[in-house]
Amino acid sequence: MSELADKVQQDLVAAISNDDLVLPTLPEVALQIRKAAEDPEISVSALSKMIGRDTALSARLIKIVNSPLLRATQEVTDLHTAITRLGVNYSSNLAIGLVMEQIFHARSEVVEHKMRDVWRKSLEIAGVSYALCRRYTDLKPDQAALGGLVHQIGVLPILTYAEDHNELLADPVSLNHVIDKIHPVIGEKLLRVWDFPEKLVKVPGLYLDFERESERVDYVDLVQIASLYCHKNTDHPLARIDAFSVPAFKKLKIDAEHEAMRRDLEESRSMFY
Repeated sequence: MSELADKVQQDLVAAISNDDLVLPTLPEVALQIRKAAEDPEISVSALSKMIGRDTALSARLIKIVNSPLLRATQEVTDLHTAITRLGVNYSSNLAIGLVMEQIFHARSEVVEHKMRDVWRKSLEIAGVSYALCRRYTDLKPDQAALGGLVHQIGVLPILTYAEDHNELLADPVSLNHVIDKIHPVIGEKLLRVWDFPEKLVKVPGLYLDFERESERVDYVDLVQIASLYCHKNTDHPLARIDAFSVPAFKKLKIDAEHEAMRRDLEESRSMFY
């Protein structure tokens, strides 16, 4: 590790320990949706009114309901029907995850570009996590998708830090090294600060542990396998890992030759775009 990467890593780890690191806040609309969804009496109309204030978000939810994995006989063209089809909790979780895009913004072009890349890959991994969850587990697909959307959320504070430290920004190798080393720790801390459920809080910190053995299939397993799937045939280090040897792969009992499953996974890559 370069001296710069080493120093930055020490600074960031110290800042995390002392609660000095500036962490992004959950977007206001996400907080409102979460609060609304916690009300067991919330109606579809009330939730659709709230989500409807964000036209881009409304369009995304309607598009998701019409995606190949969820498509019904009739095309859904309005938000109320989309939320009715998905259910209140389901819609809320997906909306909260998709609204995260609002915090993926930077002052410099270099960081903006990197944030866009992280977000695009997170959307892809969220879609595949969703499809794997539906096909191979009894877990909740909306939670699996949310896990995929936030598994790299710890990259954000590091990139924000880099914007204020030109020497790090000018050294992409060191920057990438720092990101790889500590985004899991920051991600876990961030999700805890945002009050996410424990089953998702642990996703950033564990999804890169490819020797991990858990008693039963969980959201970490799904995001892990989705990450490997979405990086295969690329020059990313994850492409070099043999998915077949990973405990999570065996635990999910994935039939890699299953044609319908392969089609599902390919289609799911773009379901959240």
